[in-house]
Amino acid sequence: MPDEHHFDYIVLGGGSGGIASANRAASYGARVALVAAGPLGGTCVNVGCVPKKLFWNAAHLAEGARLARSYALQAEAPEFRWPEFYQRRQDYIAYLNGRYAEGLTRNGVRLFRGFGQLLSGQRVRVDAQVILQAPHILIATGGEPVRPELPGAELGLDSDGFFALETQPRHVAVVGAGYIAVELAGLLQSLGSRVSLVMRRRHFLNGFDAMLREGLMEAMAGAGITLLPQRQVAGLARDADGLALHFADGESLQGLDTVLWAVGRRPRSRDLNLAEVGVYPDEEGYVPVDRYQNTRVEGIYAVGDVTRAPALTPVAIAAGRRLADRLFGGQPDRYLDSSLTPTVIFSHPPIATVGLTEDEAQEQYGEDSVRVYRSRFTPLLRALDREHPQTTHMKLVTVGAEERIVGLHALGDGVEEMLQGFAVAIRMGARKRDFDDTIAIHPTSAEEFVTMR
Repeated sequence: MPDEHHFDYIVLGGGSGGIASANRAASYGARVALVAAGPLGGTCVNVGCVPKKLFWNAAHLAEGARLARSYALQAEAPEFRWPEFYQRRQDYIAYLNGRYAEGLTRNGVRLFRGFGQLLSGQRVRVDAQVILQAPHILIATGGEPVRPELPGAELGLDSDGFFALETQPRHVAVVGAGYIAVELAGLLQSLGSRVSLVMRRRHFLNGFDAMLREGLMEAMAGAGITLLPQRQVAGLARDADGLALHFADGESLQGLDTVLWAVGRRPRSRDLNLAEVGVYPDEEGYVPVDRYQNTRVEGIYAVGDVTRAPALTPVAIAAGRRLADRLFGGQPDRYLDSSLTPTVIFSHPPIATVGLTEDEAQEQYGEDSVRVYRSRFTPLLRALDREHPQTTHMKLVTVGAEERIVGLHALGDGVEEMLQGFAVAIRMGARKRDFDDTIAIHPTSAEEFVTMR
């Protein structure tokens, strides 16, 4: 018979949201078990935010070396050694995996390695060997990339497979139009790969402010990325010249050594026995929850990418911690309001955005109530670079007579580091006048937000 263990709280999933919730619950004295089949840290640490940002840093430094020549700093072009970078990156990720394990041990969280499945009666089975029981169970199993159902799709790589590449691809097609697609395309091009970005629609980043996607498309095309809009992929095949990506109109993109599928992600909700305990995922596999992270079954909760919350690591962490505050910290009204979630896309150049787009504001408040302020300029960093001009774009979306700011959007150098403070101000209800009354820091790009007219 399997061993049976009793806890106050069981967490399924070793990603950012699950670990954060487990540690917070343990800090209140709860007896906590965490069940993880994969590396600790989940998608973000192992095949997401962390390795992606390290790649982006490398690409950003390579761009900086090229930009330095416009400042009369002459040096040989840097050589990016992909295999060496790969090993250094993996060593750092292994270090983070260890830190997560140490943190769980230090906080008294019991770690069970294996795949967990829900059973009736608030019980969890781990690899058919161990039975855990608790009155509170959290589903935090995250998401995973999907591949298209097309002939030859197995010849391409998803985003997880990209991070397993030990050598640099030279001619790459990235298929997709979301933030993962534009991030991978940008960093690969900056590191010296030849890149084509294949999209079904006329543009990428559907749902983002039009200024951002149009400005980024202009910048990516100017950097040498081949943009292929309105292409319906029919299949992928291997021929004498490498991989060939075939389109429905009869055209093809040939001579590729790598094809990256960046066509979306799905929740990891299969094989958890959810329906057997009365938790029914929706048609796409997401677990429905209310604002307190409750599922329809008392004592079972869900956070992170397995729900329809914004698929961002800080959102999962915040939701997981607030849930633990509510269950074990004596804060019964604690929940996450994600309505003003700041978001950065580590494209080249990066995007920073918080709040409503211009279109969303007009739809919600009416066109007559919305006033928009824009700025487009060449940042001082780029002023001496005549060969590769790049502009920064900024926008403030305001509503009402008091011009309360409901949206802030930016594309350009450094905007990823500007956003956090502005997001605080907007959450506090900042008006355009508050920005106007703030003394500018000169010369910076950030000052444009407080000098717009």
